[in-house]
Amino acid sequence: MAAEYSRREIEEIIPHRPPFLLVDRITELVPGEKARGIKDVQAEEPYFKGHFPGEPVMPGVLIVEALAQVGAVALLSKEENRGKLALFRGIDNFKFRGVVRPGSTLELEVTLTALKGVAGRGRARARLFGKVVASGELVFALAERGGLDSRSAE
Repeated sequence: MAAEYSRREIEEIIPHRPPFLLVDRITELVPGEKARGIKDVQAEEPYFKGHFPGEPVMPGVLIVEALAQVGAVALLSKEENRGKLALFRGIDNFKFRGVVRPGSTLELEVTLTALKGVAGRGRARARLFGKVVASGELVFALAERGGLDSRSAE
C-alpha cells in the first residue's frame, strides 16, 4: 500500500465527503490494525463562526469524529471490509487535554484493539506538536451499505 493517502484516496475507502470529511491525508496504514492521519485545521472551517467568535476552538466532538474517520480507514481498508460502513457505536474514557485552534496540524492515530464479528474497538489519540490533546476508546460496528434501518442506531 502507498505510504501516504490523499483526500481523494481516503474517499475511495470511507464514504465521508466535505464538509464532513475531517481527515486530509493518511500518513501510515496497516489495514485492519492501525492508521495515522492529519487534519490541517483551517480558519475557514464553518464551525469556527460559532465556536467561539473571537476565540475559535475546534469542537471536541469533531476531534473525536476525525479520529473515528481515521479508524474507519484502518478498518475498511482490510480486504474483507471494503465497501462496508463503519458505524460509530460509542466512545469510552475520552479525555481532552488541550485546545485545537485554526492553523493547527492535528495528528490522529487509531489502533484497532478488538474485532469480533461486526463489532470492535480502537484506541485513539490526537496530538498537537507531539503532545496528546485528546485520547480514549472508540466503539464501532460494521454494516453493509444500503442496509441501514432505524434499528441500526440502537
